[in-house]
Amino acid sequence: MKTQAELRTQLRQIDHKGYKAYKVLEGEYDFGVYRLCIDHVQGDPFATPSRIRIVYRNQGNIPRQYFETKHRRTAVEDYLLRRLHRFLRNGEGRAAKGSGKSGLVTACRTGQEILERTAMRISTESIEARIEVGFPAFGRTIAAGELSQILFQLLPELSEKTFRMQPQMKQELDKVTALADDQQYIREELIKQDLVAFVADGSVLPRESGISQRPLRDAVVFQSPGSLAVTMKLPHRGEVRGMGIRRGITVIAGGGFHGKSTLLKALERGVYNHISGDGRELVLTDQSAFKLRAEEHRCIHETDISMFINNLPMRSDTTRFTTENASGSTSQAANTVEALASGSTVLLIDEDTSATNFMVRDGRMAQLVSDEKEPITPFIRKIRSLYDDLGISTVLVAGSSGDYLSVADTVLQMDCYETKDVTARAKELAAPLTEETVQKAEWLKKTVRTKRIEKVRVHGWDTLSLDKNDLDLRYLEQIVDESQTAALAYIMQYILEKYADGRKTIPALAKEAADKLEKDGILSMTPRNYGAGPASMVRRQEILACLARYRML
Repeated sequence: MKTQAELRTQLRQIDHKGYKAYKVLEGEYDFGVYRLCIDHVQGDPFATPSRIRIVYRNQGNIPRQYFETKHRRTAVEDYLLRRLHRFLRNGEGRAAKGSGKSGLVTACRTGQEILERTAMRISTESIEARIEVGFPAFGRTIAAGELSQILFQLLPELSEKTFRMQPQMKQELDKVTALADDQQYIREELIKQDLVAFVADGSVLPRESGISQRPLRDAVVFQSPGSLAVTMKLPHRGEVRGMGIRRGITVIAGGGFHGKSTLLKALERGVYNHISGDGRELVLTDQSAFKLRAEEHRCIHETDISMFINNLPMRSDTTRFTTENASGSTSQAANTVEALASGSTVLLIDEDTSATNFMVRDGRMAQLVSDEKEPITPFIRKIRSLYDDLGISTVLVAGSSGDYLSVADTVLQMDCYETKDVTARAKELAAPLTEETVQKAEWLKKTVRTKRIEKVRVHGWDTLSLDKNDLDLRYLEQIVDESQTAALAYIMQYILEKYADGRKTIPALAKEAADKLEKDGILSMTPRNYGAGPASMVRRQEILACLARYRML
């Protein structure tokens, strides 16, 4: 390991040279209370910024009690990353200037969700932060003086103000870990009480706007109907009352703009914990829950959709269905069986984003076009058996599909964002329906061969590319952060290069990758220079969905 003095000397020696001379700085340097690791230097000032780690000595600083469990550690790492962001947002100590990305100092962005990220790691020995720094230049000439300000002024101050324990920081850590404990308690109670989800009274579900996940000011707060109320005694907050959604079939009805989709959105994001003040911090959902929708034009690889689609014209084999351009119904059928193959036990559906002919079949149309001439078996005929025979619960927003009242265990009505239990009235209106049995099957039969991936990239949160082959992820609505897209890019590369042996199916590969993530963490699959950006933890459901959408399989 080199010293600070050696780093200063190297900077003086390369000052005003061509930009590529910055490469000599790669390595580790001792800054006393922390190590500075320059892992990757950008090729020119307009390229992706250089990758740097600050490894702060944690002995006796933040006590182990704050991160002794996984849920606490994730919450503390998230908190420290947000502290780092506050420092950078305030612009303290920054004076660098130049061409391209000169002087740009950034870290993995954070949203309302608390995610395990590569950007921040804590242990009894150290706190490790991964940041990006645009090494300064004038034109394409090294500006060593500007970089010196960052390395010898900004970063030491950042380390001191972000990581050193102070009284105020202790108070904040106490609150952060208390919330994490309460959230974990609720997650464990979901299993014990046979619940799909819990929505605490007083939660704020509406968001600021369609492009903002911040809570809406002056919104109607959530209040559970008495018949569905559950009280939990949390470790820190004490007794908290809220709505428990039980396993089975739950239909959310109501007029347009009354809050049906808002409740479902809160549930689909409830697979993640949320920060204090978000309004949904005590809205928690079974972590395997998967949001289903139609997804026209996606590719499908050797997937058994015969549960829903049969007797297609031209005798297409729906037990090994393959297409490069799926319709709304075939895509939603594939999405459903992929969710089941990924281990999901809860399906979340909004009729507004579903294929109508996949969800229901109108009675008059059934009289006009006989079942023998209709290849689609609608979801409503299978939903009851999915739960009774396979244990798959469904939470469904149905504003106009009244047939679903016949199969529902619980019916909620959203009325001006007030939640009402109208199950009894719905049962009075329900008419008997034809139902069909579902049997467990190997739905995805495609095996995958090893493939060398030279380059991975991320384009926003909804697209990743493997060697210029794009994967469209915009319809995977539970990807909430660009760093998750980066993680999926790395995981895909890892799977295709190390796990795919020509014998394993897509579900088997997704499970193997998810098991490794659970055991070794997201860093175990992240390249050293993390060229597609910082990564955060993803679920087995999204891994399988990515594999299934990769056209180059």
